[in-house]
Amino acid sequence: MTEPSSVRIDVWLWAVRVYKTRSAATAAIRGGHVRVNGDSVKAAYSVKVGDEVRVRIHGFDRILGVKKLLRKRVGAAPAAEAFDDRTPPPPPREFVAPIVTRDRGAGRPTKRERREIDRLHGRSS
Repeated sequence: MTEPSSVRIDVWLWAVRVYKTRSAATAAIRGGHVRVNGDSVKAAYSVKVGDEVRVRIHGFDRILGVKKLLRKRVGAAPAAEAFDDRTPPPPPREFVAPIVTRDRGAGRPTKRERREIDRLHGRSS
């Protein structure tokens, strides 16, 4: 079977497992979250080998170079061979001080301790 010369962008994104469903890929394209070679495209746009696809997922851009055209969804290993991931590594996280946890019983009194305090002050019935 010969490799096609071009494939719809929504089909390719679904086939290489960027999106779970083709309709999710189409919705992302309609929402403007997908760009090919820097241009916004429609779902029927034909992607070719060598194109650069930018996909915005969860607030981060993922940059994929098209190495192979796929029309059918494939497993994870063959899907990884179909694109070149050019996404830069995320910036290093700043050091964040660990959240301080208080010892059990420190701070506000528990319900049991409040009842004991009320008993000592003579407020219980």
